[in-house]
Amino acid sequence: MNKSWIYVILTCLFELIWVFGFNTAETWWHWGLVIVFILFDFYTLPKACEAIPTGTVYAIFAGVGTVGTAIMDVFLFEGDFSVGKVLFMALLIAGIIGLKLADNKEVDKNMKGVA
Repeated sequence: MNKSWIYVILTCLFELIWVFGFNTAETWWHWGLVIVFILFDFYTLPKACEAIPTGTVYAIFAGVGTVGTAIMDVFLFEGDFSVGKVLFMALLIAGIIGLKLADNKEVDKNMKGVA
């Protein structure tokens, strides 16, 4: 696995951790941990963009954040669950996968012209 993909996974994980922290932090050291995870997130996001197209990284980052936050809301914070939420989360995931597949085709197309 490319090291940049590890950074994508880490930035998505850090984002979900600090979003969870926003909902649960009560003391100064809780908020300190939230800030630490935000700083980790701000470090790993640009590192992921070094070898992967920024649009792809950001789409994955935003999609995982959106879907992950919606799932956390339902299962951890007693939010509402509906068929509409599931449908739109699936649509978001399909768009992210489509964007990744489109990036791969562009890279393959450009590489054929080089040879």
